[in-house]
Amino acid sequence: MEMSNYKKPLSIHQPYLSSFERHQEYSPLQVIINMKLHSFTLIATLAIFNVVNSLPVDEQAILNLNNPASKDGIIPYVNEYGHDHKGEEDNDEQIDIMSEVEYNQLPLVETEALQALINEPGLKSRAHSLFDIAQRSVKKYGHPTRVIGSKGHWGTIDYIKSEIYRLRGYYTVKTQAFSAIDGKVNSYSLLIDGIKPKSLEALSLTPPTPNGKPVHGNLVLIDGFGCSLSDYPANLTAGNIALVKRGECAFGDKSINAGKSGAVGAIIFDNLPLHGTLGTPTGDEVPTVSITEKDALDYIKKLTEDPSYKFETTLYVDSVITNITTLNVIAETRFGDHDNVVSLGAHSDSVTEGPGINDDGSGTISLLEVAKELTKFKVKNAVRFAWWAAEEEGLLGSDYYANSLNEEENSKVRLFMDYDMMASPNYEYEVYDANNEDHPNGSGTLKDLYIDWYTSHGLNYTLVPFDGRSDYVGFIDNGIPAGGIATGAEGVKTKEGEEKFGGKAGDWFDPCYHQLCDDLSNPDYEAWVINTKLIAHSVATYAESFDGFPIREKSTTISTNEQSPKKVNNFKYHGSRLII
Repeated sequence: MEMSNYKKPLSIHQPYLSSFERHQEYSPLQVIINMKLHSFTLIATLAIFNVVNSLPVDEQAILNLNNPASKDGIIPYVNEYGHDHKGEEDNDEQIDIMSEVEYNQLPLVETEALQALINEPGLKSRAHSLFDIAQRSVKKYGHPTRVIGSKGHWGTIDYIKSEIYRLRGYYTVKTQAFSAIDGKVNSYSLLIDGIKPKSLEALSLTPPTPNGKPVHGNLVLIDGFGCSLSDYPANLTAGNIALVKRGECAFGDKSINAGKSGAVGAIIFDNLPLHGTLGTPTGDEVPTVSITEKDALDYIKKLTEDPSYKFETTLYVDSVITNITTLNVIAETRFGDHDNVVSLGAHSDSVTEGPGINDDGSGTISLLEVAKELTKFKVKNAVRFAWWAAEEEGLLGSDYYANSLNEEENSKVRLFMDYDMMASPNYEYEVYDANNEDHPNGSGTLKDLYIDWYTSHGLNYTLVPFDGRSDYVGFIDNGIPAGGIATGAEGVKTKEGEEKFGGKAGDWFDPCYHQLCDDLSNPDYEAWVINTKLIAHSVATYAESFDGFPIREKSTTISTNEQSPKKVNNFKYHGSRLII
């Protein structure tokens, strides 16, 4: 489907509309005025709109009614409740608050009772709401998306908060603002002696070539893995393009070292095509692409024999990297032991390419459904639901949150459970292969809870690498036990997988992963219901008791700098892209 020809499908579903959308025909200034003057008549309000809009900007500022852009050019988003996106506790506008007397009359949470409340219509209704929200981005992007910074993502945040506010004050709701990196590679090319490598890929968050023009130089084979400046021969690297083998250190480190050695670009090669990222920019990186070792073999052989052999190389990258302020949403039960917190999360954003109904609309919706049904019970341990932003940019929201916890708050989080992609159409029931030795104590215990539930229901499961692909990373890095379940992304189903789970061998678990077709037709509702029931089971189990779960050990890995956590893992991924 051509994106420019995308047409909004007909829908009988009534879309969820925030106040931001209901007033989108007005300017942001007018939205704020409308909120401040909600008690005025429509005629009076419109009259004031006209008067204020005719004032100079400075006079509007005196009235404190203007809505200036932030220093990085972002206009603060005004959500359903009139708050901008600075991040704060959002507990106003609650109606009919549940009293403590009412709460104490509720039954204690019990896993079978909570699971019984999960059903397909509840999930499907929310999926329609989320898709309608994603369509708000069509005008700008040409198709529905919930990527950070879009109307689709701000609408998702507003929807999550609005749905939690409906639950009679059962939860305390907070938002946490942070700056996220958004990168887009528009185009790229590489010619080595006039030949373009077939496997060429640009690494995410690569800087562009200077001044929008190609860079030229000779190809230089780097000794070792390029993880040290000493690997780069000073007499050859400066002004040329470095050819570096994957391994031992992060792609970003290789690019930085190439830049510090005077290279104008870098090419990383590996035995398979790379879909990697340079990570958060430092300013020292150079334009960086990747090719396969097969495509690089002739150059490697020649340069190994004669390091000064000249391969004329031209590299071009057109890319943009911007900062976007966005929000995490955290909802915690008002009742229960807040010194023993059950924490779980999903990510609220999608990639630019599509609406993300499975990735991770499914996790977002599962959490909302469990949060709603949990209000019919009382809990012994507090439960904290989180919806992370900017997961698709490299787990930025969850990292920011986990790294910002001080030692006392960190110690209160008994575990974190990650729920990302619950409904892949060619699904397998995947459990992250965590353990209590290599990961914070309790991570393996959580894995066993998932396995026991699947087996007790006569369902097969498969263990998948605990390799850094989702939002558990920041928690592991900060000494908090973590784990989770999934149904698969771009991995290919084997014959054995087909025999255990059905579906089609040879196809991706989610053929629409990170694509426009991750829409309402994509989720498998059988898998989605089953996994949402398992989420309910995990919440009910630990909200009722942590008996048998390891007591938190005093962590030596808690970060004191939210930008520089002490890493304790050997994860190859940070989100969906390789980092090493």
